[in-house]
Amino acid sequence: MAERATRDLAAQFEDEKPGRVLSGPAGLLLTAAALAVGALALWQVFRPLSQGSKYYLIIFLAGVLPLVFLAYPADLRLPTRLRARRRPASARPTVTDWVLVVLAVAACLYPVLPIRIGSGGGGYNAFLDRQGLLAPTDLVLGTVLLLLLLEACRRTTGWILPAVCLLFLGYGYYGGLLPQSWPVAHAGLDFSQLVDAFYNSDSGFYGTPLDVAASYIVLFTIYGAVLELSGAGRFFVELSAAAFRRSRTAAGRTAVASGFLLGTVSGSGAATTVSIGAVTWPLLRRAGYPPERAGGMLAAAGVGAILSPPTLGAAAFIIAEYLGVSYLQVLGWATVPTVLYYLGILLAVEIDARRSGVRPVVIDVGSPWRLLARFGYHFASLIAIIVFLAVGVSATRAVVFAILLAVALSFLDRTHRLSPGRLVTALVTGVRGVLAVTAVCAAAGIITATTTKTGLGPQAAALLIGGAQAATSDPTLVLVLTALLAAVALTLLGLAVPVTASFVIGWVIVGPALLDLGVTAPAAAMFVFYFAVLSEVSPPTALAAVAAAAVTGGRLVPTMWQTLRYALPAYLIPIAFVITPAGLGLLGIGGVQRIAFAAVVTALSVAVLAVAAGGWLPGVGPAGPPERVLGALAGVTLLWLEPVPVTVGAALAAVAAAGVFVRRAGRSSSGSPANPVEEQL
Repeated sequence: MAERATRDLAAQFEDEKPGRVLSGPAGLLLTAAALAVGALALWQVFRPLSQGSKYYLIIFLAGVLPLVFLAYPADLRLPTRLRARRRPASARPTVTDWVLVVLAVAACLYPVLPIRIGSGGGGYNAFLDRQGLLAPTDLVLGTVLLLLLLEACRRTTGWILPAVCLLFLGYGYYGGLLPQSWPVAHAGLDFSQLVDAFYNSDSGFYGTPLDVAASYIVLFTIYGAVLELSGAGRFFVELSAAAFRRSRTAAGRTAVASGFLLGTVSGSGAATTVSIGAVTWPLLRRAGYPPERAGGMLAAAGVGAILSPPTLGAAAFIIAEYLGVSYLQVLGWATVPTVLYYLGILLAVEIDARRSGVRPVVIDVGSPWRLLARFGYHFASLIAIIVFLAVGVSATRAVVFAILLAVALSFLDRTHRLSPGRLVTALVTGVRGVLAVTAVCAAAGIITATTTKTGLGPQAAALLIGGAQAATSDPTLVLVLTALLAAVALTLLGLAVPVTASFVIGWVIVGPALLDLGVTAPAAAMFVFYFAVLSEVSPPTALAAVAAAAVTGGRLVPTMWQTLRYALPAYLIPIAFVITPAGLGLLGIGGVQRIAFAAVVTALSVAVLAVAAGGWLPGVGPAGPPERVLGALAGVTLLWLEPVPVTVGAALAAVAAAGVFVRRAGRSSSGSPANPVEEQL
């Protein structure tokens, strides 16, 4: 029952979870359709459809989009604070839902049906031959699919993303009416041209984002469901607790370690936050953490799931497709920043424990070695993914092999063995977990196709660079200002739309600006990716913080600010990717010497920033306002990974540390305890 309650709570804050629990004929239909979609996705890995990938995407969308209207109710999404008062969604689809299901099937399958409908229809090849010259039937059904995708996004993510899509649609249609002297003006597109771009081109509904959802994300959601049902999630939490059970900061360390371990298989920030919170919040409460501070820690640790290899968020797969690189390379780029991110959270935990007088707690768990000996096989499938990728196996085949391995190993635990019935549950759960992201990825085609057709990307890049050049003509400062403006823009964008859509929009708008200034494609892509992810911890929306507050019962706004404090290094590290060539070392690019230099210096920066934010130097004592200001300046300066700034930053950090020592000596000479909180511990 506790596990079911945790899943239900996670579903309130996670767009990839359906809103209805269906029963009866509707439930059977959804289960059968989800099984068919899952089987098709697995079959496609080894026996691709002979008609090509676009044909598969059409079939996949025809299987998934109707399920969205069954699984998600049509009611409006209320503000989070009102969700507890809302009536539960009806478990039965309405007549309107069934009508939308039929329309979705018709609009999605129309391009491949070998049936003549007036001057349209006629099968897949005939449909492709009409590219640029749509028949009236093509135009009608393309418009229907456009409206259905907007409604699917509204049901799963709220009004903002459909509004953004409509804004791009309006720009494509009315952009020709803008004064031609404006940089963003274009020749204008009529409605049939727009529908053709969306419905019958490789950059529209069936573009890269949907390809990623249908080829990668669905497989990883199935893999995550298999691991969850095999007991891996509980094992990771228990192992974290066992590893730190004798530490004075055991509760906080357990929360952070659990977030990292669960994040390696989750790829979902809010859901991971709820999962670790359900287990570790009682420990944090016993240790004396206020609800808001505990919530901030849980949210920051949970969001790391989207940054943690080997199952990064959906946008990471899009990076691999956009840049034409292997997914293993993207994992390599994410490794050092992930370690630095969790280093910052762990340091903040240690500082909070000493500054706030957190009590040690006794965690009643066994030896970590005994747990590893009994259940360590849960790591095997994770390691297998990396090994398969390293030897050249494609990401899709690697995850399928990992699924098979996890299923086989589940029989080592009688309680969690994946019998045929539980295996069906895992497959259906995995497919249901990809419904919302599929709607978002297909709708993202509206944005990418409009941007491609109108040339908005280069125009927006020119505006962004022009804004920076208006302030300075120095090339280095132009790059820095452009990066800062891009960071602000991406953060604001991420407040309104899901991570995947935020990345797609950011890449087509901000990406060209960074590339034009000489930033390498990996650095630009990871820069956009990280700021898209950070929307989950950025006030005033901060979805992961909202989920954490629901677990701890803490006040929402203070929880958001505590989350921001814990995640602070993540906002600054991506800047280092792009402003200096040495920053590529953080992405594992440029040789051992560059990687080591960048990692060590940035780790020092993270540590200094943690001291500045927490107001405490571990092992010494409290830091006053002057030391904290110096520490903040030192941390930011160190991120400029060049010899002179690094030297200056290290000197500032040393002065700040010396100030803390002097402050401690002054307290000792006055007769007061130098470190009263640590004496309590």
